[in-house]
Amino acid sequence: MYFYNVNELYRAMSPSVPLQEMIRAIRSARTQCEERGVIQRECAAIRAQFRQADNGGRSHNLAKLLYVHMLGYPAHFGQMECVRMIASPRYSEKRVGYLGAMMLLDEKQDASLLITNSIKNDLSHSNQYVQSLALCTLACMGSAEMCRDLAPEIDRLLRASNSYIKKKAALCAVHIVRKVHDLGGVSCIASSGGTPSDNSIPRREPNSVLHGAVVLIIELCERNPETLERFRKTVPDLVQIMKGLVLSGYSPEHDVAGISDPFLQVRILRLLRILGHNNEGASDAMNDLLAQVATNTDSTKTVGNAVLYETVLTVLDIKSESGLRVLAVNILGRFLLNNDRNIRYIAMTSLQKIVGTDHNAVQRHRGTIVDCLKDQDASVKRRALELSLALVSASNVRSMMKELLLFLSSCPAELKAHAASGIFNAAERYAPSQRWHIDTILHVLTTAGGDVRDETVPNLIQLITNASELHCYTVHKLYRALLTDISQQSLVQVACWCIGEYGDLLLRGECQETEAVQVTEDDVLDALETVLQSHMSSPATRGFALTATMKLSTRITDNVDRIRSIVSIYGSCIDVELQQRAVEYNALFKKYDHMRAAVLERMPVIEKNSPGHTNGESTGEAIKDIQPAKVKQGEPLLPPQPANQVCDLLDLLGGSEETLQPCPAVGAPAPGLLINTASTAGGDLLDLLGVLEPAPLAPAPTVPVYEKDGVTLTLSCEKQCDTGLTVTLTASNSTDSDISSFTLQAAVPKSVQLHMKAPSGDSLPARRTAKVTQMVVLNNPNKVNLKMRVRISYTSQGSAFQDTVQIDSFPGLDAAGQ
Repeated sequence: MYFYNVNELYRAMSPSVPLQEMIRAIRSARTQCEERGVIQRECAAIRAQFRQADNGGRSHNLAKLLYVHMLGYPAHFGQMECVRMIASPRYSEKRVGYLGAMMLLDEKQDASLLITNSIKNDLSHSNQYVQSLALCTLACMGSAEMCRDLAPEIDRLLRASNSYIKKKAALCAVHIVRKVHDLGGVSCIASSGGTPSDNSIPRREPNSVLHGAVVLIIELCERNPETLERFRKTVPDLVQIMKGLVLSGYSPEHDVAGISDPFLQVRILRLLRILGHNNEGASDAMNDLLAQVATNTDSTKTVGNAVLYETVLTVLDIKSESGLRVLAVNILGRFLLNNDRNIRYIAMTSLQKIVGTDHNAVQRHRGTIVDCLKDQDASVKRRALELSLALVSASNVRSMMKELLLFLSSCPAELKAHAASGIFNAAERYAPSQRWHIDTILHVLTTAGGDVRDETVPNLIQLITNASELHCYTVHKLYRALLTDISQQSLVQVACWCIGEYGDLLLRGECQETEAVQVTEDDVLDALETVLQSHMSSPATRGFALTATMKLSTRITDNVDRIRSIVSIYGSCIDVELQQRAVEYNALFKKYDHMRAAVLERMPVIEKNSPGHTNGESTGEAIKDIQPAKVKQGEPLLPPQPANQVCDLLDLLGGSEETLQPCPAVGAPAPGLLINTASTAGGDLLDLLGVLEPAPLAPAPTVPVYEKDGVTLTLSCEKQCDTGLTVTLTASNSTDSDISSFTLQAAVPKSVQLHMKAPSGDSLPARRTAKVTQMVVLNNPNKVNLKMRVRISYTSQGSAFQDTVQIDSFPGLDAAGQ
């Protein structure tokens, strides 16, 4: 009989149509609206029949409702029907009821508690298939409370003679162990573990029972160290079972592609790995077995590769012999030659984990690993790149770098940053010479300059300054690279810096390590002007180019007027940083021209700060480590300069003192901030904008914070911006004897940044004839309650004194602002 539309088909259906007819009607729906209509009408009929007291088609209706649930429509109204059918004495109704409970119920619903007693009764049923239904349901949706209540029943079934029930009970016990985290609540299962009381694994059980028992033991051993120690006694039994599987002939019941029960083999190998981890005795007992499995397993099929891979993981995780570990690495090397990309991927993932411990064994497969860099799969490429970088050593750095640089030129964009970073690290660790190191980094900058890390530029500049014999070679090479491509910003910045520093070497054209190129002054200035005018240049790159142009004014003789013209143009640039530099450079040409050569002389060797000396890092205490500020009298008062900052490379006036975070006002001094020219080399040279002088303000209030044994310490504050504060500490001595070795040390809360400037001296003459001042710059970005602890140390009449004072209030400071 043929129906032309869904409505006619559904009208032809009786109120209790078979499941097949309902499926036909749903599949015949041409629109989603028609499908919903069919399902809503059928659900209404199912509800009506559920309400009937004597309903002979309950299993039939529940089966249809489960199909509706599988389609994604609500079917929660059938939960109580599942509970009633589970309690039915008929097996056909129990089967559908348990299936419905597994699909419609979970541990979060109260209805699940109603079936606990039914499951308990069915676990003691005489029919093994009814017991199986109860075990499957408990393993699927049993809550922690149900698992605790029914654990004794599961333990009883674990010891049953029926293998069909025993394997079901073992898998149900796995769910109980996972659900009840406290194994004390299921101590009966934890003590048996699916094995006899002597903790030995029976070897004559069917494979299905062995599989369930091994899975249960794995779960117990991973969760309880005491259980792990107890089951280490089963290693000989597991070895014998595994040997039987490896050496057994063809078994049609368990054979998969020529391998006897590979699922059980994988589970046993995984359990052996857990039992042999960090245990020499258990590892010795399984070494021969692992070697036998590794040599006798067929690797031409995926099934054999699965067993071999699990064997390799076990060998690498236990205390195995060195020869066995080499065999495992060779197996992974064979995996790299497999046509299946998944197998190659897991092989490289495993090699990545062991390259640190078995470096020489992995090195034997270096050629195969490098070939994987050419794979089309992005995941395989990434793993091959990570493994190739890990294989770089002092003996193969040249050959490996050739391959890695070749890969960098053609690798996907998402891998370039990672590849460049890895090449930089490897070159820094294993560079055979400084020239090779510089050439390698320049090659990376030429290829992927836009993807390198920010610290690459200062690191390369520091490397170049240290290689004094390569200055001529480097500046020639960078100049040619600059003419070829100005799109790689990192490369352009380094090139501009080197041209500014070593432009005189470039103009001489006397480099012996490269082809002699005659470069004129106009050529160099044209190249720098191209960078300044290019739309591809970032503000930082333009800053490098402008500084390089200014530095050339002391290294060339005929084009100083052109340099002055270039610098003056950028005095009105829209970029504030570039404008400020241009104005300062113009001032050097005019007011301070007699000191221009000294200011623009060649930079000294740049040294990196040792790690761990940044203010505010790695203490974890409420008060940071106190910073010593003792400076011997007569030494130049130069503050430490932070390393790895691009801005520092542009700062020609390195001796100037700066706060850690200046106020937002750029290009103008903060109100009331006076430059102390008496204690800084160069006098008024720091004020290049001579016309901009701050208006004098009223003196800040001064309050005493310490007075003891004739030593007085006063404090005054000046607020520089919303979060910045300058604190001036002034010390005097009212006793009749002089004080020497006078130092002040300060500490602030961790969220506050502190910068102590150089003190005016380290001695306090008697009778207040002179004072010592110490300026402390504080930055409070989080505006926490500001506190400062000051330690006073000095020597008087041959005796050393030390004291500490806590400062909780700062005069003239708005507390709300800090």
